[in-house]
Amino acid sequence: MAVQTTESAAARGAEQPPDTGSRHRLTAVTGLAALSLDAMASVAYGPEAIVLVLAAAGAHGLGLTLPVTLAIAGLLAVLVASYRQVISAFPDGGGSYAVAKAYLGRRAGLVAAASLVLDYVLNVAVAVTAGVAALTSAFPGLHEDRLWICLGVLALVTAVNLRGIADSARAFIVPTVVFVGAILALVGVGLLRDAPVSTEAAAGHAPVLADDATTVGALLLLKAFASGCSALTGVEAIANAVPSFRAPAVRRAQRAEVALGALLGVMLIGLSVLISRFGLQPVEGVTVLAQLADASFGHNALFYVVQFATTALLALSANTSFGGLPVLLKLLARDDHVPHVFGLKADRQVHRHGVLWLAVVSAALLVFSGGDTNTLVPLFAIGVFVGFTLAQTGMVRHWRAAGQWGKALLNGFGAVLTGVCALVVAGTKFHDGAWLILIALPLLVAVFEVVHRAYGRIGERLGVGRVPEPPHRDRSLVLVPVSSLTRLTSEALTAAVSLGDEVRAVTVCHADPEDRERTEALERDWALWNPGVPLVRLTSERRSLGRPITAYVRRIAADRPDTRVTVLVPEAEPERLWQRLLQNQRGAVVAHAVRRDTDAAVCRLRLRI
Repeated sequence: MAVQTTESAAARGAEQPPDTGSRHRLTAVTGLAALSLDAMASVAYGPEAIVLVLAAAGAHGLGLTLPVTLAIAGLLAVLVASYRQVISAFPDGGGSYAVAKAYLGRRAGLVAAASLVLDYVLNVAVAVTAGVAALTSAFPGLHEDRLWICLGVLALVTAVNLRGIADSARAFIVPTVVFVGAILALVGVGLLRDAPVSTEAAAGHAPVLADDATTVGALLLLKAFASGCSALTGVEAIANAVPSFRAPAVRRAQRAEVALGALLGVMLIGLSVLISRFGLQPVEGVTVLAQLADASFGHNALFYVVQFATTALLALSANTSFGGLPVLLKLLARDDHVPHVFGLKADRQVHRHGVLWLAVVSAALLVFSGGDTNTLVPLFAIGVFVGFTLAQTGMVRHWRAAGQWGKALLNGFGAVLTGVCALVVAGTKFHDGAWLILIALPLLVAVFEVVHRAYGRIGERLGVGRVPEPPHRDRSLVLVPVSSLTRLTSEALTAAVSLGDEVRAVTVCHADPEDRERTEALERDWALWNPGVPLVRLTSERRSLGRPITAYVRRIAADRPDTRVTVLVPEAEPERLWQRLLQNQRGAVVAHAVRRDTDAAVCRLRLRI
């Protein structure tokens, strides 16, 4: 398959005509609010993940927090530059999936897609549980109800996203601005301090520094680097959802990606500088971010602003998945790897089925974990590193083909780093539950393949891609199941004689005397009415409605192979929805049986009453 060049793809993204639904699409600013909450919120736990690993080497190890963070910031710059090019080369979205599919082959693309799906689903569960955990830390009385609070937050985020990604961005832009402003203010004020203003937040809490501190070795630094790279989750989300931006979508998405990288890099480096400046040590029960807020602002109102802003953004960072996963599922549906229903889009540019599927699976994860963050965190981040690695490797081949060896080396270096991170995280978290992801990833790829083969068989039988034979007219026979003589019967026969060359009414008669009497009464009334359509009695020894009719259809098909048989099922459509409960559902039973057991066409005539 030929790969579209970066220049032509960018031109296509930049020159697309104005979209009539543009008000339901994203600008660069709202794109940050809709698709970067995951990455923004990661500053709440990224530096802490580094500190917790380096604490094993005591105070000397904590002194290396800033160098490790600078290395992560360097990788962030490589990823942002890479995904900026991905946006240009693949304006239809898809991110890692699109790159891997184009440059590494279909199977590698499916691995990237599976890793993204797992990452998006886990991100929702982790984000919601982390936000609620921060809330229950401030209000311990809510701890026992954390699962219901998690499900309530998930329901809120889902409801907002069902109104459209632009509406969700507008709803979440305020907490995003408050959080970013609070973190930048924390860093700015902290840099003006010579010493912590307050240590009240950590007072009385036991430190987690190891008593028998280990030496700082390459393995410890590598583990700290891999743990800190959890702050990079979400960097790929904008590249996955380029079609959600207003025209010119490519340019707006690239601006949002660069802005995300700049903000995330400044916040990560700034917080790490403060950790080294204040000599903070991790303590049990208090986050590093809370200690930094205490040290910079003091234990006052601004401290609580940072805490509540962090709580809100952690919970709402699930929105990143709701912006990226439905677009990815749309692309997978287009390529016949998931059901085509995921490719449908509602009026507000919403892939409703993708949003609802993500909500249901995430709710199941929340119930499984009991709303406990520690149960889910070991499963998180492996998928995104796999996606990073495949995207970087694909871009290496992209730049090699274009003769851009400098960029190819840069992406190759990034691929090595993210690949190592994936291996380190998988190895260190294996016994904590990461083995589930190592099973789920190939299993999900296998599901994609099964769906693809099923669509391939369906397409072969339908002759998709081939010119069919010209249509021709066959003789038609319309069967109308009836049980009584009413206006519905008359309307059904009127429609039937308009559709077919021959029409027959059929009624099922069972063996019991009451049913025979009813059928005989119907035959007498039919003869008096004389509609010009014969009434055929179908006898059945068993209390079945669908089987006698399907057996009759099969007999006709065998005796008259050149005749097209249609079964027209008359049904009353009640005025109010609840009145459907009063119906006997005979029409649905007949329609299902005919569709399942015969090749006859099924028409359901609904008479509004």
